[in-house]
Amino acid sequence: MNNSVLVLAVHPDDETLGCGGTLLKHKASGDVIHWLIATQLEDTKSDAFKIRAKEIDEVAKLYQFDSVHYLGLNTMRVDEYSMSHIIQSISQIINKVQPNIIYLPFKADIHSDHRKLFEAAFACTKSFRYPFIKKIYMMEVLSETEFAPATTENAFLPNVFVDISNFIDKKIAIMQCFKSEIAKHPFPRSVTNIKALATFRGAMANCQYAESFMLLKEIQ
Repeated sequence: MNNSVLVLAVHPDDETLGCGGTLLKHKASGDVIHWLIATQLEDTKSDAFKIRAKEIDEVAKLYQFDSVHYLGLNTMRVDEYSMSHIIQSISQIINKVQPNIIYLPFKADIHSDHRKLFEAAFACTKSFRYPFIKKIYMMEVLSETEFAPATTENAFLPNVFVDISNFIDKKIAIMQCFKSEIAKHPFPRSVTNIKALATFRGAMANCQYAESFMLLKEIQ
């Protein structure tokens, strides 16, 4: 039986940084993949908004997402929305998609948008309300996860590794579609750093390149 996978991208590109290779591997295995984009630029008439919309369309085609969903929250202003509003919006999409696997942002990411959306999304994973959800992962997103406070409770400690050696090149090519989000090393979201993290996680998993996750729940 094929999986139904949902990734929550707080900002477009989080899905690629956090689990791009894994999504490509899911798709290659015949799984159904869904993209939930939480935020957008506030000025919907701006050139930047139009450029980003084209980038999202291009990326969706490259992944061959089976569906793309939008919460339409203003980026960097997620704290202005009530938690009940965000939870209700996410819940509607989860019930529509009915994924058995969900990828979420890390709970301690430095960006407040990430933290609030994790909290809201995790509230939508109670097994008695969403019995179809069987696995919940937190992703590692460059420029957000590694800048969490250096305390034990905020540490990203991966316990799941996915070999993406066959998909690293396409992951990087997709990331380069987000032209304003990638720059030269030592910028965190550089090709050098994306490969470095994948190499490091790969060494932990005895493969060339890997993505890592924290498993929050698995129901077998």
